[in-house]
Amino acid sequence: MNKKMKLGYIGFGKMGSNMVARLIACGYETVVFARDEKAMEEIAKYGAIPANSLQTLASELPSPRVIWLMIPYEAVEAVVDELMPLLQKGDTVIDGGNSPYKESIRRSTEMDKKGIEFLDAGVSGGPGGARSGACIMVGGKKEVFKKHEDLFKDLSVKGGYGYMGKSGAGHFVKMIHNGIEYGMMQAIAEGFTLLKTSPFNLDLLKVSELYNHGSVIESGLVGWLKRAFEEYGEDLNKISGSVSHSGEGLWTVETAMELGVPVPIIEKSLKFRIDSQESPSYTGKVLSALRHQFGRHEVFKK
Repeated sequence: MNKKMKLGYIGFGKMGSNMVARLIACGYETVVFARDEKAMEEIAKYGAIPANSLQTLASELPSPRVIWLMIPYEAVEAVVDELMPLLQKGDTVIDGGNSPYKESIRRSTEMDKKGIEFLDAGVSGGPGGARSGACIMVGGKKEVFKKHEDLFKDLSVKGGYGYMGKSGAGHFVKMIHNGIEYGMMQAIAEGFTLLKTSPFNLDLLKVSELYNHGSVIESGLVGWLKRAFEEYGEDLNKISGSVSHSGEGLWTVETAMELGVPVPIIEKSLKFRIDSQESPSYTGKVLSALRHQFGRHEVFKK
């Protein structure tokens, strides 16, 4: 396989290691850095080049550098502050995490003043998508997107990437995606709670399988629920009935209020998750089970 560009990659959360493995399989030389030394050792087995600091990572890359961030949004600011003095005019930083879109707009403006390019890339598909091909929504200067389009193409499923618009648009589209996800998951969870409490003694595994063969609600989410029933039984006894939320649903509701757009479904699905901390339920179990299937979130009873 012909070698492609050499790029830097920072962060190994649930998706990072799988995405680096995909990059290497696609022919990219990848210099990696994470605070977790064990994760660094594991990813080096795939052929990644470990760096013991951000400074080492930057020095290992040819100019103009391309560096992909895949870290929690709370950590982005500190990493960017440490990284900026190490970069030069013409380098490109890609934030592949779920950062608030307004922060991405601000970072783009600040980097532009120093001649450093910035792309905000919302990534959907969970750890499995990171390895087998994700869905990527990109914001930033169109010419910068075009310059790195092959990278997004290689990381995505066929037809699974696109340019969304100016800086912030990628993370905005991903934020709304996650808000929609909240509503869709809530409807599935409520529906299966009704099925479970019906007088018909239904086989929920069989129902979930049937729904995913030609029905209008056929979807990845229904398929993941079927897999959860296979793994944990339809009672989902090991799964918590309290559901966490990671921020994007809240941001979607707040943005809707700013724009004057009513989003009662998304708003109520967010409220359900908040209330579930004090009032766990079977509906919450279904939501938690889905979160574990596609995102490998920690959802088991303590």
